[in-house]
Amino acid sequence: MDIIPQLIVNSIIAGAIYTMVALGFNLIYGTVKFFDLGYGALTAVGGYAVFYFYKTLSLNLYISILLGILIAGIIGFLLYKFVYSPLRARKSSGMVLLVGSLGAFTAVQALIAILFTSQFQTLTQSAGAGKVYDILGGVITEVQLIILICGLVIMAGMALILKFTIFGKAVKAVGDDEEVSKIVGINTPKIIGWIFFIGSAIAGLAGILIGFDTGIEPTMGMSLLLKGVIASIIGGIGNIYGGVLGAFFLGFVENFGIWKISGEWKDAIAFGVLIIFLLWRPQGILKR
Repeated sequence: MDIIPQLIVNSIIAGAIYTMVALGFNLIYGTVKFFDLGYGALTAVGGYAVFYFYKTLSLNLYISILLGILIAGIIGFLLYKFVYSPLRARKSSGMVLLVGSLGAFTAVQALIAILFTSQFQTLTQSAGAGKVYDILGGVITEVQLIILICGLVIMAGMALILKFTIFGKAVKAVGDDEEVSKIVGINTPKIIGWIFFIGSAIAGLAGILIGFDTGIEPTMGMSLLLKGVIASIIGGIGNIYGGVLGAFFLGFVENFGIWKISGEWKDAIAFGVLIIFLLWRPQGILKR
C-alpha cells in the first residue's frame, strides 16, 4: 500500500502537465472551432528555444524562459496569420483546416529536427539538479511542483480574464458567433490572433517545464497534443474548467490504471477512456 501516495502524486503531476496543454488547446478551439494540430509542435518550440538560449548561448535562465514563451507565441500567431487565416477567409471546411494544421505541425517538427538534430536533450545544466520534497509518502521534485503551480495559476488567470475583462468578453463573443461579433464591431481577426499567441505561449511554457522535468525531443509535441486533446474532450471541449477537470481525471486514470500492469499500457488506457466518453458522454464532464 506504500505505493499509493506516490501514485497520487504522479497523477497530480500528470494532471498538471495535461492541464497546461489542454488549457491552450481549449482556448484556441473554443474560439475558432477547429482542431489545431500545429499547437502540439509549439511545445517543442518552447523547449528548444530555452535549450538554445540557456544551454548553447548561456543566457540567464529566466530571460531564456521568457524568450522561449515569446517565440512559441509568435510562431503560433504566424501560423494563424499565414496558414489558418487565409484558409478561413476562403471558408475552408474543418477537414481542410485540420490537414493544414497537420502540415504546419510536420513542418515545424522537421525544422526543429534539422536545427537541433533528433537527439534527446535535457534543459538542466547538471544531472540531479533541483530539490526533492516528500508529501505524505510521495516524492515530488521542485520542477514538478512548479508545473503544478503554473497549471493552477494559468487556469485561474484565464478564468479571471475571460470573465472580468473586455478582451475576455470579446473572446467569448467570437467563440459564440464570429459573424455577429463582426457586425457589432469586434475586431475578430485581432482577437483570434491574440488567442493564438496566448494559447501558443501556454504550449511553449508547458514544453519548457517538461524539458526541465524529463527532457525534450522534436517529436515530443504529438504525445502531448494527444493527451491534451483527450483531456479536453473528457472534460468538455471548449470549456476551461472542463479541460482542467479532464486533465486531472486522465492523470489519475492513467497512473492508477498501470498500478498492477506495465507502464506501456498508459496510452492504451487513455484512448480507452476517450472511446468510452465519445460513446456515452461525447459532450464531456462539463458542457461548453
